[in-house]
Amino acid sequence: MHASNFLSSTKRIGAGLSFVIFPIVFVFAFSVHPGLLHPHFLGPSELIMRVRGTSGLLHFGHALVTLDTALLVVVALHFMKLLDNTAVAWAGFLGGALAVLGSLALAADKGALCLTMSALTELSDTAFMNMMPGLLAMFSKHGWLVLLWGILLLPIGFGIQAIALLKSKSLSSWQSLLFLVGVLLIGIPDGVEIVNLTASLLLTIAFVPYGIQLIRTPSQGSS
Repeated sequence: MHASNFLSSTKRIGAGLSFVIFPIVFVFAFSVHPGLLHPHFLGPSELIMRVRGTSGLLHFGHALVTLDTALLVVVALHFMKLLDNTAVAWAGFLGGALAVLGSLALAADKGALCLTMSALTELSDTAFMNMMPGLLAMFSKHGWLVLLWGILLLPIGFGIQAIALLKSKSLSSWQSLLFLVGVLLIGIPDGVEIVNLTASLLLTIAFVPYGIQLIRTPSQGSS
């Protein structure tokens, strides 16, 4: 019994920490993007040159987001379980499944298009420009990289869960609304990270108190 209680507490605390950490990581990652206060959509070549001219802080942010995707899976599964015994259980399941797939695509996206760029920082400008055709093919998502568009499943899946939480009142209405607005804005394309940052702040406001509540109150839903 003691071992069972300890395992249950560990799962609950782990879920709570996931809700606290994941939005804060997003806030940091989006805040270190260059040109934050000069938003405009960027094409593949502009994205490549932006990463080329950036500091190691942006690469560090991308690395954190790659690891952060594991916490997104925990959040999706937690909400799936929270909605299990409600009239919108199927929405919770479908949204969770899509969010998990989107999280995997996000991890692949950061690995394929962002972290790989950190390996090129020591190249001379001439050597780097010689690689541009290949980099453009990557950032244009040619070949199997088209699967990276699965990242869109992340806001769709979490959006479905947010609506389900709102309808079932399984989460406070204000938290569910901030969750919904936040996940819909978080998917705005590269170049307007000020919007993504705002979305991350909304998620932080909604989820950090919930995560702390999970950690402090054993009776609250465990993951």
